[in-house]
Amino acid sequence: MDPKFLEVIKDTTPATIVTVNANPAHVVNTWSHYMQLVDDHTLLIPSAGMHSIENDFPTDNHVTITVGSYKVPGTTGTGCGYHIHGTGHFETEGTHYDEMKAKFDWIRAILVVTIDDIQQKI
Repeated sequence: MDPKFLEVIKDTTPATIVTVNANPAHVVNTWSHYMQLVDDHTLLIPSAGMHSIENDFPTDNHVTITVGSYKVPGTTGTGCGYHIHGTGHFETEGTHYDEMKAKFDWIRAILVVTIDDIQQKI
């Protein structure tokens, strides 16, 4: 896993989650430091809402997540950003859910993203 990417998701900046199968696309936000990387292919995101993208998943569960940090040097100077592409599903029970619920008592579910690729954009 790219160490620079790990720095970016630890920063306290917004993360945007997009599904494109709706018209218009659905967009929700969270904080990047809420996200937990389980391994190189699994990302957990606590969810209090996110109903619009959850409702998209029966049709198409592909997601794009954008994260960035002004504090991490990018490709051309200050600021670094990434696009994460993958597929998602929501869980309301199980080990991952219990671990996230212990950290974030306000969640109703977790968005589990299986990462296809991570691309540095800036």
